[in-house]
Amino acid sequence: MRPSTPGRPELRAAAELSQAAQGHLTGRHHLAFQARDRKMVEAFYRAGLEAGGRDNGKPGERPYHPGYYAAFLLDPDGNNIEAVFHGEAKRSAESVVVTF
Repeated sequence: MRPSTPGRPELRAAAELSQAAQGHLTGRHHLAFQARDRKMVEAFYRAGLEAGGRDNGKPGERPYHPGYYAAFLLDPDGNNIEAVFHGEAKRSAESVVVTF
């Protein structure tokens, strides 16, 4: 997972009316993880399929902005899980750690 570039949230919640949804809900939830590079997007997609995920968009360029390279899988509950590489960017942190 890659921390966001300045001004780009690391966790985003989108609604049906958001530009990214293009007027259609993509599943119960849509979670997007930022990848380090295109190879990581492709590895996510292969591993997800091998683990039982269903294709919801093969790795490739998307029209959201230049350099948006992503893959989408549906998990067993119908959630849309995305890995995305936005292009070269400076990391805000090496990783994100959540503790309770």
